Amino acid sequence: MPLPSINIEFKETGITAIQRGERGVVMLILDDVTELGMHEVVLLDEIPAGLSDKNQEYVKQALTGYVNAPLSVKLYVADITGGSTTLSEILGDLEMVKFDYLAYPDADDDIGTDSNDIYLQVKSWRDNLGKKVKAILANTNADYPGVINFTTDGIEVNGTTYTAKEYTPRIAGLLAGTPLTISATFAPLPEVDRVPLLTKTEIDDAIDAGEFKIYHDGEKVKVARAVNSFVTTTQDKGSGWKKIKIVDILDLWYTDIRTTAEDSYIGKYANSYDNKVLLVNAINGYNEQLEMDGLLKEDGEVESNTVMIDVEAQRIFLKSQGMDVSTWSEQQIKEANTDDQVFIKVNLSPLDAMEDINLRVFL
Repeated sequence: MPLPSINIEFKETGITAIQRGERGVVMLILDDVTELGMHEVVLLDEIPAGLSDKNQEYVKQALTGYVNAPLSVKLYVADITGGSTTLSEILGDLEMVKFDYLAYPDADDDIGTDSNDIYLQVKSWRDNLGKKVKAILANTNADYPGVINFTTDGIEVNGTTYTAKEYTPRIAGLLAGTPLTISATFAPLPEVDRVPLLTKTEIDDAIDAGEFKIYHDGEKVKVARAVNSFVTTTQDKGSGWKKIKIVDILDLWYTDIRTTAEDSYIGKYANSYDNKVLLVNAINGYNEQLEMDGLLKEDGEVESNTVMIDVEAQRIFLKSQGMDVSTWSEQQIKEANTDDQVFIKVNLSPLDAMEDINLRVFL
C-alpha cells in the first residue's frame, strides 16, 4: 500500500503538539565586546560569565518565563556598537536558526532604524520563507501579526527603572513560557514594583491600537491583553489574528505540516491522486489530535479543520498549463496530473482562551 508512513508521522506530530507548545525558544541579540558568537542557555548558571552585567540581566529576564520557563534562550552576542558586526549581518545569520520569539533590548531607534529593520526581516521570514517567528519590539506600530508592540516604559524593578525596549527580553520569555492552551492575558509580573498608572480607557485604547501593555490593577502588575500589533483586519485575516495565542497555534500548525511533509512526503512518493488523498487524510488526522488537545475548535455544524484538495487552485494551475478544463467535472479536476505541485486547503478554527466573561447576577 502506498504512503504507509505519512499517517504515522502526522499522527505522532499531532500527539506531541501539545507538549511542544508548552515552551518556546527565545532569541536575544546582545551588544557586547566579550563572549562573542552564539550561545544557548537553559539554566541561570549557564549564562556566559563574560557578558556585561546588563546583558546578564537581560538573559535572566528571558529565563523567568511564565507558567513554564522557555525551552531555551539563545544568544547572538556581537560588538554592534564597535562596528564589528551589523544588525543586518546578524539577521542574515539567524535565517536558519530555530527560535520562536526575538528581542533586541539595545535596539537603536533614535538615530537608527533597528526596530523597523527587525520588523521587515521578520515579515520577510514569515511571508516568504515560512519561518514563523515573532519579534518583541518597543514602541513599533507594525500592524503585523508577527510583531508584538510593547509600549510600557518606566518599569520599576528593585530600584531599577527599565524602558520598554530594555524589558523586551522579559516579555519574550513570558510569551515563550505560555502554553498554547492558555493566553498570556492577565499574566502577572511579580518582580515589577511600579509602572505608570493608566485608566481603563487608556488601556482599552492602547489594546485597540495593537499595543502590548502591562499595568497595575491595584494589587499587582500584569499583562493587559495578549495582543500583537495587527489592527487592520481584512477578509483573509480577521480579528483573531490580533491575538498572540491564535497566531502561535497557527504557526505551530503551519510549521508541523510543512516540516513533516518535507521530511516524509515531498520527493518520496509519486504525485498521484491516491497519494494526495492519503496526504490529505494524514493531515486531517493531525487536526483531529489538535482538536482533542484543545488547540483547534471542534464544530459539528461547520466543516472546520478539514483539509481537502484545492479544486480551484488546481483548475487555475491546469489552465496555466494550456489545458481547457471548462467542461471538466470537479472530480476530474481533483484527479488531474499536476506535475510536482500539490494544492490543498483547510479552514482552521484555533480555540481561543477565555478572556471576557459576562455575568448577570440577580439577588
